[in-house]
Amino acid sequence: MFGHYVSHSNRKTKRKFLPNLKKKLFYVPELDETIELKVSTSAIRTINKKGIYAYLKELHNKGEIKLN
Repeated sequence: MFGHYVSHSNRKTKRKFLPNLKKKLFYVPELDETIELKVSTSAIRTINKKGIYAYLKELHNKGEIKLN
């Protein structure tokens, strides 16, 4: 996503909005494994809400990841 930096004099220069990504370790009790994911902070909030296994199944159903 793109936008502008706007200075005090209202001069605009191009900028890029980057996602807030974090590397995070998650323990999945159903698989009895610890996995490392690079997820956005909004995805971390979703994982806290739904649970890690439900989130992984949702990604698997979309075809974004493969579960063992």
